Amino acid sequence: MGAPGDYGDDRLFVYIRLGEGDATQSRAVGALEKAGHPVVYLTLENRAALGRELFRWEVATAVAGAVLGVNPFDEPNVTEAKLATSALLAALAQSPSGAAKLPQPEDVCRPDDLDRLRAHLATVTPADYVALCAFFARSDARDALLTRVRLACRARGRNATTVGYGPRFLHSTGQLHKGGANSGVFLQLTAETSQDLPVPGEAYSFATLRDAQALVIFRSCVGAAAARCA
Repeated sequence: MGAPGDYGDDRLFVYIRLGEGDATQSRAVGALEKAGHPVVYLTLENRAALGRELFRWEVATAVAGAVLGVNPFDEPNVTEAKLATSALLAALAQSPSGAAKLPQPEDVCRPDDLDRLRAHLATVTPADYVALCAFFARSDARDALLTRVRLACRARGRNATTVGYGPRFLHSTGQLHKGGANSGVFLQLTAETSQDLPVPGEAYSFATLRDAQALVIFRSCVGAAAARCA
């Protein structure tokens, strides 16, 4: 958690605590409230009350989806991405053996291309959120590095930020990314695969499947966010 000045005026904080909660956490949340940020306190009497919170947040998700203009009971853009991925893989299967390759997106840069990265992040407005979408295996070291990048993006303009590993983030923020308001600025991260395995019964490998998903999500974000992906 950051200091009150690390956040813009578009944030709502929810503090879920067991009993009196953690003292350090409580002081940090109290500082946010004192600074004028809206804070909701939810106190659990015991651990069994966690089930009640799951139901509460299912309802909250439906309400937030209605406010954001995202259908919380359907994921049409997520399904669209799945179909597009299947179409890419089917095209690969029909190509001559050894000649099949996924198309390359145009707007791509390397991590050391700082000028392009700075130019991309310079498009972020106070009303935007910054989403880091990583298509490689998760590890503690990568979690730490991505957190540093996310916090740097938050500090730059006090924007809301998210980090997700693909393709699993598609089941959480994926519909918001593709079907929500044009307020997302995306940084999609991919990497080469040192070890790969074939998908049983298919003509493609797991790395190809992952890369196809990443390419489709890249294109979907371009369409949903007015070509503001990088």
